[in-house]
Amino acid sequence: MSLRFATLGFSAAFARLAFAQTGGAAGNMFDPVSTPAQSVMDLSVLVLAICGVIFLIVAGLLTYVIIRFRRRDSKDDREPAQVYGSNQIEIAWTVIPLLIVVVLTMATARVIAALQNRPEPADAVQVTVVGHQWWWEFRYPALGITTANELHVPISTATEPKLTFMKLLSADVAHSFWIPKLAGKTDVIPGRTNTMWIEPKQTGTYLGNCAEYCGTQHANMLIRVTVHTQEDFNRWAAQQKAEAAADPQVQAGREVFLSLSCVNCHAISGTSSKGTFGPDLSHLMSRDTLGSGMIPNGIPNLRNWIRDPQAIKPGNLMPNMQLNDKELDQVVNYLASLK
Repeated sequence: MSLRFATLGFSAAFARLAFAQTGGAAGNMFDPVSTPAQSVMDLSVLVLAICGVIFLIVAGLLTYVIIRFRRRDSKDDREPAQVYGSNQIEIAWTVIPLLIVVVLTMATARVIAALQNRPEPADAVQVTVVGHQWWWEFRYPALGITTANELHVPISTATEPKLTFMKLLSADVAHSFWIPKLAGKTDVIPGRTNTMWIEPKQTGTYLGNCAEYCGTQHANMLIRVTVHTQEDFNRWAAQQKAEAAADPQVQAGREVFLSLSCVNCHAISGTSSKGTFGPDLSHLMSRDTLGSGMIPNGIPNLRNWIRDPQAIKPGNLMPNMQLNDKELDQVVNYLASLK
């Protein structure tokens, strides 16, 4: 009896969490704002509903049998009547599960086909997503933009539909790209190109993360997707296409930065820094976070990150450059000018 009630309690708690979650770091998949995510949620609700009905029927019958046919007298050792075989029952418990499996299979196949076979419109925003340990690179080939960790896309409206199609690549190990409120998970695998698309219907910032264990900082390989109006997206794109700022007041910091091995990993447009191993820093201060969502972007956090990145995100591949206080101040002032 205790096991049965424990099972009932666990199932009820799971259902309550599934439908009433507040949405943690990765958002809430039961509150979709994009066409693919809506399709995934509708399918999930159908599966949960069918499984819930099955559970209630089985648990109800089990409860009835346990209560109705329990041994009422501890001294009654008689064996109950034995019934062997029932063609009707055996046909029922074979055909009904088969029909349920067919329904679930067809519903799943329909959703998968609709998502995978969606034709790409001529005006779709094209993004190449590259997974690195442990950050995301976003390239907009048609716009000539490269940024990191924060994806920017336009909203899709009834009068002006706008889809974003993404090509998913990996620079090292297997990752998985997941923004629950916008789309389902898609694996990011070395040597293989996968694709996905989103059609966000509301502006705002939506959170996601890598959903495939990829090493020490897997849990902190976060994603931020900002959905803009078309006008705001155009302004953002124009800002990102501009060359990095060259403020004469931070020339000393620029010279220090370019003299360091930072240039082997990072790119800053308009300078000799052309590295591709780490995030592009041309417009670093236009981003909301540092370290792939680890900390808010700002001068104090930027200083702490450059001083000792391992203290903030242990195991990440950026070394401590061992800068003295003067050099650190100069480099921070220069990077803070890259807006």
